[in-house]
Amino acid sequence: MKMKQAYMVLAMAFAAGSAAAATTDFSSGAQGWEGTQPANGVGGSGIDTSLGNDAPAYRTIINNFGISFTNSTNTDFVRDYTASSSVTFGIDVLTQQVRFFNSDVTRDLVLELRDYDNASNGLPYTSVWTRIGTLDASVGGWQHFSVTIDDTSAIGLPSGWGGYGAETSDGTPYLPEDRTFASVLAGVDEIAFTTYTPGFAYGFTDFDVAVDNITVSAVPEPGTYAMMLAGLGLLGAAARRRKAA
Repeated sequence: MKMKQAYMVLAMAFAAGSAAAATTDFSSGAQGWEGTQPANGVGGSGIDTSLGNDAPAYRTIINNFGISFTNSTNTDFVRDYTASSSVTFGIDVLTQQVRFFNSDVTRDLVLELRDYDNASNGLPYTSVWTRIGTLDASVGGWQHFSVTIDDTSAIGLPSGWGGYGAETSDGTPYLPEDRTFASVLAGVDEIAFTTYTPGFAYGFTDFDVAVDNITVSAVPEPGTYAMMLAGLGLLGAAARRRKAA
């Protein structure tokens, strides 16, 4: 009975740890990720087997104001991030073209974590966001961008992060007074890697951008480690009893 209990405790601890880390490399399909699709039927987004960084990639070729790679269905990415003490988001990006009126330009790549359940002020969602890299075709080859949230329980916005959910009279976005950084992280309904920086607007731009190896790696709460140690302790005690017998 003690051995069975120990295995159950360990299984729960490992399950909590594995749920804290996830990767999409597109070898098993899109797994909930969606790219920008055209309104006029020209260009679009989908899996490309020729461009992957060690696997297929998800590629967008389009003329549009901006592009986004979003996920609102995969619970590995859409969840309560305050269940972990810290979390790191990563993505591999291949920028083959960003052109505005036939001139090469760059665009910021933003990570935005959106909460649709608590929207107000006439806006579609509340979010927190930060710039994680630059789409620049002149760099060539795959680039890895990442950002770490060191404290998911933070009330105020960490350095480099912005908020969305309310706007000043000139359209500048900010996090509503009744929301905090942690309250948004607790109810993430959609994760987006996007060139649409809140508060900024661009004209029609030609994009050819692929993404791969999208990851989220969270550090479990101390309780998970305590559970694992308890399970190991029970296994050790059971083994000692069996040896003594």
